[in-house]
Amino acid sequence: MMRILLDTSAYSHLMCGNRNIATLLDQADEVLLSAIVVGELRAGFKNGSKERQNKAVLQDFLSVINVSVLSIDGDTAERYSVIFDYLKKAGNPIPINDIWIAASAMQHGLVLVTSDQHFSVLPQIVSEIVLGAC
Repeated sequence: MMRILLDTSAYSHLMCGNRNIATLLDQADEVLLSAIVVGELRAGFKNGSKERQNKAVLQDFLSVINVSVLSIDGDTAERYSVIFDYLKKAGNPIPINDIWIAASAMQHGLVLVTSDQHFSVLPQIVSEIVLGAC
């Protein structure tokens, strides 16, 4: 059973036609987005010229039967602290929101699909770095 977590970059690349990500979604039994990712997407929509259209596309995506949004809770916060501490000791910081996203992947045992290579430094998660034009 393949369960994947899309980060913001993966969703964005999917929306601009990245076939590698589309193929992974086709193979997945369950597709999840962190509430952090949904917030980042909605914030990005507000800064663009197609806010209403982008919100509708996201809502359609979230209404697919095998797609859902993960909440952040106390268990996520504990995993966040583990990853944050690891990165601090390694001297290898990544964006704070990405630590929350990684914590959700760690908490739920999900494969994180992303185009951001900085996730590859985290031994606490399994990440699938998908590159390709957008």
